[in-house]
Amino acid sequence: MIWSILIVALTSALMIFCVVKGLSLKKPNMQVYWMVTLLGAIVMIATGIAPFSAVIDSFTSTAPVNPLKILLLFISMTAISVTLDEAGFFSYLANKAVKRAGGSQIILFVKIYITVSILTVFTSNDIVILTFTPFILFFCKNANISPIPYLVGEFIGANTFSMVLLIGNPTNIYLSVFCGINFFEYLKIMVLPSLAGGTVAFLFTILLFRSRLKEKMIIHTEQVTINKPVTIVGLIFLAVCTVLIAISEYIGLEMAYVSGASAVLLLLSVIILRKDGGVKPTAILKRLPWQLIPFVLSMFVMAIGLEHSGVTAKIAEILNSGSTVYTYGITSAIACNIMNNIPMSVTYGSVLKFGADLQSVFATIIGSNIGAYFTPIGALAGIMWNNILKSHGEKMPFLTFCRNGLIIGIPTLLVTLSVLALIL
Repeated sequence: MIWSILIVALTSALMIFCVVKGLSLKKPNMQVYWMVTLLGAIVMIATGIAPFSAVIDSFTSTAPVNPLKILLLFISMTAISVTLDEAGFFSYLANKAVKRAGGSQIILFVKIYITVSILTVFTSNDIVILTFTPFILFFCKNANISPIPYLVGEFIGANTFSMVLLIGNPTNIYLSVFCGINFFEYLKIMVLPSLAGGTVAFLFTILLFRSRLKEKMIIHTEQVTINKPVTIVGLIFLAVCTVLIAISEYIGLEMAYVSGASAVLLLLSVIILRKDGGVKPTAILKRLPWQLIPFVLSMFVMAIGLEHSGVTAKIAEILNSGSTVYTYGITSAIACNIMNNIPMSVTYGSVLKFGADLQSVFATIIGSNIGAYFTPIGALAGIMWNNILKSHGEKMPFLTFCRNGLIIGIPTLLVTLSVLALIL
């Protein structure tokens, strides 16, 4: 048990160090953090802490919780969202919101927050952050106003309303599939806690930045070109895919295969539609988070090691001794910032095998989303968000991020968990 804890702790510490420092290889251009987790997984298997047979069984399982199926679902939904972004759909919506703000930062903030929140529900937090962050930096520079309120509001909105649907965050997908929760059961339980959390987060964010948002601004918007054929086809595929995922359990289809087929057909449509320029399929493929694959698979291996060494059973014993809504919700949010929310969800998936109930499952899902508020390493979205800021010359010091996140995140987490407790 001690050795498995030490390997996971060291791997997580090194992974966090690589993320904070932004370490990457120049040739080929790729980040280093997933290599650290891959090395940790190899050590786990080589030492027998994670039995190789157990790893193979997990990766070849016919159950929906198979990590390869979960990755297929996430990568496919990301591909659909990236296609819409490449077609100019998200920039078009953001540009419309800015034009209709009428020079008021308060109105602009509200419109951006609502737009981000709605889009996140039907796509994913990662894609919305990748899309809107550069746009926010652009219009704030032209309007000579601070981008911080909008950047924080965007990040908070995306990582709160990603809880509404099962497909909003890979952690939602993993934990729900792992515990056998279908699309409609998830939505029925999570819609009210998500709305409550989103409202509290909005109020605390706007109170935190109220003085900056009172400053006047001058709107300069860019001309956005939208590829209408690709946008229409992309929205149709997104709608059909979402509906099929919602009813997949009733028609005998697996969510991963539905999303995978939708993504492939959409890419083929893009190829057919691309006659004279337009959206490039290669540009879509380059933007997909391929490095997430070895990262998630490595963390699965380490979760298997923790389970086989008895660590997860011990954690479950401790968490189940109190009110599970708060023990699982609060500790999972904290754990996100020790080992990132995807590895946390993999680890807690093993913990949930030992006497899990709906309260503990959904509390962990809430923690995996809101835990992203507290530090830049709490979620993949935070890592990407921070990297975009650095590439545009904008700085968000680590402690400033933590201060803002804690002020907004603590009340949001407690209110969201409390609404969940009332429902269940």
